[in-house]
Amino acid sequence: MTAVTALAAVGEVAAVTAARAVKAPMGELRLDIGVRNGRSLATGQYHRGALRVIRPHYLDDSGQVCYVTVNPGGAYLGGDLYTMDITVAEHARLLLTTQSATKIYKTPNSYAEQRLAVKLAANSSLEYMPGQLIAYRGAAYRQSALIEMDASASLIMAEVLTPGWSPDGTPFRYEQLRLRNEIRYGGELLAIDNVLLTPTSAGTAAVVGRPVADIAGLAFMEGFSHLGSLLVVDARIDAALVAELQQLLLKYEPDTLTGISLLNGPGFVVRALAGSTTVLTSMMDELTGLLRERWFGQAPLNLRKY
Repeated sequence: MTAVTALAAVGEVAAVTAARAVKAPMGELRLDIGVRNGRSLATGQYHRGALRVIRPHYLDDSGQVCYVTVNPGGAYLGGDLYTMDITVAEHARLLLTTQSATKIYKTPNSYAEQRLAVKLAANSSLEYMPGQLIAYRGAAYRQSALIEMDASASLIMAEVLTPGWSPDGTPFRYEQLRLRNEIRYGGELLAIDNVLLTPTSAGTAAVVGRPVADIAGLAFMEGFSHLGSLLVVDARIDAALVAELQQLLLKYEPDTLTGISLLNGPGFVVRALAGSTTVLTSMMDELTGLLRERWFGQAPLNLRKY
């Protein structure tokens, strides 16, 4: 799975190849989550522009609050910047998802971008489970997340990348997808997780600067079209749990190609290649469902909106 990801632990900092564009956000969201009478809730909330949140709801009696983000414009366009700042206080628990898939349309002049900043206090938790990310023909997109978490906090983040439809039916007609997660755990750098997909009009691709013959071919997507990622950081992770998850992944073969990379600390990243969003969504649901039941006594999520 090294062809689609570069994973750096402490002391391995990925080179920044381009400066961030200086631009005003198209949409902003700030959300502060605290606890009152055993239930998590917003103690501070602000949104502006083309980014909203639906009023909170509770999926069970655990006290975990669920917020759903909404983009009224329906898609990200060239030059768009969206920012989200999330703070989860001590003992608070947040589930954050999106109303629908995130669609990246053609970006002829400048890439679209999303920046996420998260702070997790002691014994807090965040499950970030957005809908699939769909990149259409001519799209270029950058996504970054900086997660600063206490050593007793819990983090679960999932992502599914999907190539969008193009008029000639050829897959992988987007320009670039670049996703970067930086995790700081207990005040120290735990990991930097980079995913870079760069198809070209000639049908070639570049992975962290190295040319590859075909993005759908060997050593890259291995004949698959969709990429799923699951990033989990929690002090309760041990070798037995990882082995259990590996066994669970076997049931999805041969329809998927999967692997688990351990972090230099209590965490792991799952990568999965598949031919459809449905398969990857089912896999992520099952993996996160196991963790939710084991750690929090909660039922698996059912967040599908399609």
